[in-house]
Amino acid sequence: MNLDDYRAANLANWNERVAGHTGPGGYNLVDLMDDPSYLSGVVDFDRNVFGDVTGKTLLHAQCHIGTDTLSWAKLGAQVTGFDFSSEALAVARALAADGGWDATFVETEFYDAPRHIHDRFDLVYTSVGAINWLPDMTAWATILADFLHPGGQLYLRDTHPMLGALDDERDDDQLVVSYPYFNPGVPLRWESDESYAGSAKLTNIVNFEWPHSIGDVVTALLDAGLVLDHLREYQHLDWRFFSWMEQDGDRFVLPEARRGHVPLQFSVLAHKPEQP
Repeated sequence: MNLDDYRAANLANWNERVAGHTGPGGYNLVDLMDDPSYLSGVVDFDRNVFGDVTGKTLLHAQCHIGTDTLSWAKLGAQVTGFDFSSEALAVARALAADGGWDATFVETEFYDAPRHIHDRFDLVYTSVGAINWLPDMTAWATILADFLHPGGQLYLRDTHPMLGALDDERDDDQLVVSYPYFNPGVPLRWESDESYAGSAKLTNIVNFEWPHSIGDVVTALLDAGLVLDHLREYQHLDWRFFSWMEQDGDRFVLPEARRGHVPLQFSVLAHKPEQP
């Protein structure tokens, strides 16, 4: 298989996830639409990272059905989201129209985004569960850095690659390394008829993912000319990775005996230097 084959499989898989994500047990679209103060859980956690976003332009990469994008719109940002799934973007546009939010959604494969989006932005945001679908962090960082105005900020929060290297099918509390931490050059192949949210059964069950080390991510951002403001690691997840994780409010944590043994998520904040 080649890169186009991997992308086609992932696109079919993600297009099919949309029905489940918008249905029972999926994303909380009712509160998003009906409660003016409601934000997606992801953005509620990240909301202060940029400070006051009122009037600022924000680009959300790999925006899926737009719940995070529109949460930033609720906070006052002028938002643009892009994604490769036409099914997801149809939902995002419908939500924006029904909620009266001024939001732009662009259909494009990630690495083709500069051909379809020609604006520059104050803020670039990438939410949880994104970079594992991309093969090349160097190109990823270059593209997102080029979308920033001088002085603009980029923020990523995602699953920690150490967590991704662990065996998630064990039913005990053992943390066992079974998968690569570093990008092996070819993607990992997965099969599942379920998504992480919703109850819909998938027929396009094959997907491909690439692990990226913390070093690869940070070095790519630095090589793209950005200045690192923070690198943080977290001990919670927004979903249940292991069946034996404990729920802590809206988040999931390892049991007390394992808490602190491995990082579960990380975030990076960087900015583009002002021009001399």
